[in-house]
This record gives sequence, structure tokens and C-alpha cells, in this order.
Amino acid sequence: MKLAIVGYGKMGRLIEQLAPEAGFTVHCRLDAGDDLRQADGADVAIEFTAPDAVAGNVESLATLGVPVVVGTTGWVAELERVREVVKAHETALVWSPNFSIGVNVFARVVREAARLLASEPQYGAWAWEIHHDTKKDAPSGTLLKLVEEMRAAGYARDVDISSSRAGKHPGTHEIGFDSAADTITLVHSARNREGFARGALKAAQWIIGKKGVFEFSEILF
Repeated sequence: MKLAIVGYGKMGRLIEQLAPEAGFTVHCRLDAGDDLRQADGADVAIEFTAPDAVAGNVESLATLGVPVVVGTTGWVAELERVREVVKAHETALVWSPNFSIGVNVFARVVREAARLLASEPQYGAWAWEIHHDTKKDAPSGTLLKLVEEMRAAGYARDVDISSSRAGKHPGTHEIGFDSAADTITLVHSARNREGFARGALKAAQWIIGKKGVFEFSEILF
């Protein structure tokens, strides 16, 4: 399987390193300003760039008939535009606020906890995260997705949301429920970026030959 890497930063380099384990050979490595037509002939592309570049990159890849896994965050306002582009070119896309398998399982745990506490008004809730100081979106798409899962489970009370950006932390997400009697704290901590890269490669394996727009959790569950 031939893989195009779009965005050759830390994540792009890690994906290149792990690609052979997932059965891929690297067809091309593209960074900002490079001609995406070099991806022609790839079986799939993995995109980790910047939020304002996602829609244009997906459109260029769709024109080539190359399905794409988008690991960039902070671009979901453009999701409907991207969905129409993918549909028009009869190609495929997998996106997610977070490609870590552990984070996606964590979201299921958070949803269940929120469901169980939705009818217990004595429990207030918070959502907090910390990421490295170069992360552009705050709160992250992952934290917002976790709160969305809580809402979908029926937790209708306010959730206090906060974010920290400092140092080189790869990412910790914390969801808490507190009452006068006790506190429940749910935490997911990433040790490095490897989980995100492996999840993106798993999605890339899956999407070849598919059509449509999918969220990563649909593949996992």
C-alpha cells in the first residue's frame, strides 16, 4: 500500500517511521507549499497540517481520487464543505478530534459515567486538559468531543471547561464529577504521540476502497 504523508512535522515523521509496520511504503512526503499533485498514485494520504489548510488539502487529494485520513484538529467548522467535496469526487475521508485508540475508549467511559450521573443533580462536572505550548487550538477538539459525549448521554448541567498549554506535554484529558460526599475523576494521559500515529495508520488501512466520510470511532466500534 502506497502512503502519501501530507504535513512533514513531528507527526508526519513519526507516521513515516511506523508506516512499514502497518504495511505501507511511503509514496511521497509533502509539506507546506509543496504541490499535492505529487500524491497522485497513492492508495491513501494521512494529513497532519494546520487547521486552515485542511479543506484545501482534502479538495486537492479528492481531485486525485486519493482517500485521506485527517489528523489535524481545529477545522470542524469546515466539515460540511469537506463532506461535499468528498461526495462530489466519490472518494473517502476519516477524521477524528483524536486518533488515539485509548482516547476513543476513554470517551466511551466518560459517556457512560455522564449517563449514570445525569439524574443525580448533586454532582457537578468539569473538563480539563493540558497540552504542549505549541498546540494551536484551546480547548482542543478532543476535550470538546468529551463534553459532547457527556451531553449526548443526557448530562444537561453546566460543565466547567478549562485548558492549559505549557512545556512539551503530549496531552492529558481529565473529566471530573464532584458532590458534597465524594469526587469521581477520570483521566487519560498520553505518554507520547505514538498512539495518535498508530490510530491514523489503522484508519488508513481501513479506508482504502471505501467511499464516504467517517469518524474514527465508527471504525473502532
